[in-house]
Amino acid sequence: MTTSFRSPAGAATVFSTDQKIRVGILHSLRSSRTVFLGRNVFVGVHSLPPSSSSPSSIQAVSTPAKPEAAKPTKRSKVEIIKEKSNFIRYPLNEELLTESPNVNESAVQLIKFHGSYQQYNREERGGRSYSFMLRTKNPSGKVPNQLYLTMDDLADEFGIGTLRLTTRQTFQLHGVLKHNLKTVMSSIIKNMGSTLGACGDLNRNVLAPAAPYAKKDYLFAQETADNIAALLSPQSGFYYDMWVDGEQFMTAEAPEVVEARNDNSHGTNFVDSPEPIYGTQFLPRKFKIAVTVPTDNSVDLLTNDIGVVVVSDENGEPQGFNIYVGGGMGRTHRMESTFARIAEPLGYVPKEDILYAVKAIVVTQREHGRRDDRKYSRMKYLLSSWGIEKFRDVVEQYYGKKFEPPRDLPEWEFKSYLGWHEQGDGALFCGLHVDSGRVGGNMKKTLREVIEKYRLDVRITPNQNIVLCDIKSEWKRSITTVLAQAGLLQPEFVDPLNQTAMACPAFPLCPLAITEAERGIPSILKRVRAMFEKVGLEFDESVVVRVTGCPNGCARPYMAEVGLVGDGPNSYQVWLGGTPNQTQIARAFMDKVKIQDLEKVFEPLFYNWKLGRQAKESFGEFTTRMGFEKLKELISTYEGSPQ
Repeated sequence: MTTSFRSPAGAATVFSTDQKIRVGILHSLRSSRTVFLGRNVFVGVHSLPPSSSSPSSIQAVSTPAKPEAAKPTKRSKVEIIKEKSNFIRYPLNEELLTESPNVNESAVQLIKFHGSYQQYNREERGGRSYSFMLRTKNPSGKVPNQLYLTMDDLADEFGIGTLRLTTRQTFQLHGVLKHNLKTVMSSIIKNMGSTLGACGDLNRNVLAPAAPYAKKDYLFAQETADNIAALLSPQSGFYYDMWVDGEQFMTAEAPEVVEARNDNSHGTNFVDSPEPIYGTQFLPRKFKIAVTVPTDNSVDLLTNDIGVVVVSDENGEPQGFNIYVGGGMGRTHRMESTFARIAEPLGYVPKEDILYAVKAIVVTQREHGRRDDRKYSRMKYLLSSWGIEKFRDVVEQYYGKKFEPPRDLPEWEFKSYLGWHEQGDGALFCGLHVDSGRVGGNMKKTLREVIEKYRLDVRITPNQNIVLCDIKSEWKRSITTVLAQAGLLQPEFVDPLNQTAMACPAFPLCPLAITEAERGIPSILKRVRAMFEKVGLEFDESVVVRVTGCPNGCARPYMAEVGLVGDGPNSYQVWLGGTPNQTQIARAFMDKVKIQDLEKVFEPLFYNWKLGRQAKESFGEFTTRMGFEKLKELISTYEGSPQ
C-alpha cells in the first residue's frame, strides 16, 4: 500500500485572494478563453464539441497553448455554479456561516457534492422548516463497528431518531439542522466515515455484494469496488476544508489507484489541476458503478452507468472483468425523450486494466455528456445517441487499448443474503430484513445493543437490508432470540413479498415526491397478499414490487415485476414486465391508477397468471408473454375469481 496524505488546507492556500491561477475546465477539447470568476480566480473555459464530433478529434484535455475563437455553448445553471465555486467551496462556505436555517440556490447545488440535500417538511403549513439529509459513502456497503455506533448516536442527537438504509448501500440521516451540520459531518469523518461524493455530479457510492464471504471472487469484487471508489474520489480538498477546517487525514491507497489516477498517457487528465479527473466542472450528472461476481445480481448490475463483473478461471482465480455501460433509471413523466435504460456489454479487460478502463469511460462521459439540459445529461443518453460501437471507439482512445469480447457468464440470480450463512472463514453472518430500510424504534435500539455488545461490523445491502458480520457460532442462538423479540425475524417468518420489495422515502421530506412510497408500501403489500390469497396463490409465491413517489426511480421501479411510480396525488403509473433477477426492464402499462383501484388492475392479472402461466414462469415473464393489449382485455372482462 502507498500511504498518502490528503491535505485540504494546503489545497485551499492555492486559491488565496492574492494569487491568480489558470486551470482547465471541461467545455471542450479544442478551444479556450480565460474568464474572470471573481475572488481572483481565473479559469480556462472551453465549449463542448457537438455530439457528432468524430473520435479522431479527441485531443489531450489540457488547455491548448494558443486559444482559438469559440462560439459560447449553452450550459445549464448548475454548470455555471460549479464553474464559479472554487472547486465546490463558494458560496457554500459563506452560506453555512449565516443565521438563516437554509442556504441559497447555489449552495444547495454545491452541498450535494458534500453528501447532503436541503429539505423541508412539505406537510407543514405556515412556513418552511428547513433541515438537511446526509448520505454516507460506503463502498460495498461496508460499515465499521465504530461508524455504525456513531451514526446511531447522531440520528438520536441531531436527526429524527431513525437511520435509513439506502438502495446504494449507504445510510441516510434526515432532519439535521444547518447549525449542526459541521458537528455531524466532522463526527462522521472522525469515526471512519465519509459523505464526500454521496450526492452531486460525480461518481456515487460503488456497489458490490454485501455478503462477507471469504471467497476469492467476492473479496476481489469488493476490493475492486474500493479501488474504483478511491480512484474517482475528489482530490481538491473542498470537503475537508469545509467540515474539519482543512485538518489532514491520512488515507491509505493501493499503489495501482495512485498510478491510474495520475496516468495521462492518453489525454485523460487535467494537468496541474487539483482535480486531475474531474476538473472544475466535474461530471455532467450523477454517475453510478456496481461490481459483482457471476450469478450474483444483488446489486441490480444493469441499472448502473458502469457494471463490472469479475471473471475467474477454472481454479477460481480472478482474471479480468466484463464491463457493461449505459444503465440508468431516472425519467420524466409525459416526456418520451427521457427513459429508463439497462446497460449493455462493452467488452472484457484483464484485471490489471480495470481502473484505466473505468477512468476512460468516465472521461468519455465527462467530455461528451450533455451539459446544456440536465434531463439528458446521464451517460445512458450518450449511449443511446451514439450507439455502442461509436461509444466503444471513443472509450478505447482514452483507454489506449481495444476491448476484448465479453466472456460468457451463467444466468443471473437475485440474492438477498437474509438469514444465517457461513462466511467461509469459521465465522457466520446474518442478513436481516428491514422494511424500506427504515431503522427506528425498538429495532434500532436492539440492533445497537447487539452490534455494540459483540463488536460487529455490518454491511448494507442494495435491497435496503443489513448484514451482521463476523459472528461466532456460539453467539448465534442468543443473537437470534434478541433480534426476533425486536421484530427482526429470520426470512422464513417474513412475507416473501416484503423480502424483495423496495420504496423510496418520498413524503414528507423529498422535494420531488408526487405521492407516497415508503409510508404507503406496507399497505400495498398487504393488499397484494390479500389478492394472492383470494385468487389461490400460495404464501411462498411472490412478485417483485417497487414503489417510488416520482419518476426519478431511486428504488429502481423500472426493473420490478410490479413498479408503481407516482404520477399524481394518490396515483401511480403502473409498470410491468421486469423479472425476479433484474435483467429485463419493465414497460409502462397504465397511467393515473388511483391507490384505491389497485385491486381492479391487479386481481385479474394475478388470477390469470395463476391459471395461464407456464412452468416456473414469473409474473413479469407472464405479462411480457401475454402482451399489454391482452392484459387490458383480461382486466376489462374479469368477473371475479371463483370462491
